[in-house]
Amino acid sequence: MESDLRWMHAVIARHAQEGVVLRERYFAAAAGEVAQAAAALAAILAGGGKVLVCGNGGSAADAQHLAAELVNRFRMDRPALPALALTVDTSVLTAVANDVAFEAVFARQVEALGQSGDMLVAISTSGRSPNVLAALRTARARGMTCLGLCGADPQPMGPLCQHLLAVPHGSTPLVQEIHITLIHMLCELVEQALFSQSAP
Repeated sequence: MESDLRWMHAVIARHAQEGVVLRERYFAAAAGEVAQAAAALAAILAGGGKVLVCGNGGSAADAQHLAAELVNRFRMDRPALPALALTVDTSVLTAVANDVAFEAVFARQVEALGQSGDMLVAISTSGRSPNVLAALRTARARGMTCLGLCGADPQPMGPLCQHLLAVPHGSTPLVQEIHITLIHMLCELVEQALFSQSAP
């Protein structure tokens, strides 16, 4: 039986090693961009703005994860922060998809809920999800700050974002692993910036 599982061990080792290499290279290269995105997010929240988050599939789960960490807590006990995942209201999602188009499911919510002084965090591994791009266009039109998380190809998402965290790898699972790490880092940096007495 053990010999039958050797190929699984090889897959595990390969995936883990690829992940380690990508993680080390990405965060060494992108530390400045991550810090700037976290500072922008903290500034939005400090100024009384809220955070809207969107994405599809695994990125929808990441959107909900980010909103939950901001509303509840990440590492420290502190006041709740206003954040909303645009992936969770099935009545709104299905109404817009049915009556307008699936491409509009996030943009319509941004139109209803977003305003100048807020931030949209848009997550798309491909950087080309039509409903995410539509949400970014609507957010920009409403004067919102846009932060994008994507994979190796930032087009056409990049020009719509003031802050872009693009992970240079072609493997969707590995890009998503970096995205969830980015989400955790953003939450920790925001908490430290807003609520830690030791932060400058």
